[in-house]
Amino acid sequence: MDLPFARSDGDGVLLTVHVQPRAARTQVAGVHGDALKIRLNAPPVDGRANDALCAFLAEMFGVPRRAVEIVQGDTARRKIVRIEGVTLQDVGNCLA
Repeated sequence: MDLPFARSDGDGVLLTVHVQPRAARTQVAGVHGDALKIRLNAPPVDGRANDALCAFLAEMFGVPRRAVEIVQGDTARRKIVRIEGVTLQDVGNCLA
């Protein structure tokens, strides 16, 4: 499976995501250019969308919340998220 939005990073994976806050529900919505599009049922206020994104990805990949960290794009729609303890194969399997 081709994953243009994911790359290996030591003991984890870096995901490029495009976030759409204030959606009807939180879900993966496909690919947006070279980023994984994620709709969030949270407003982009006081970091709530970022918290919702990290919690969603942690649950999706079965890792603790502390294993998910936004490393770039804190206030932007386009973010780079590091997920510790996950491989590229895990990402592919989870999204298949």
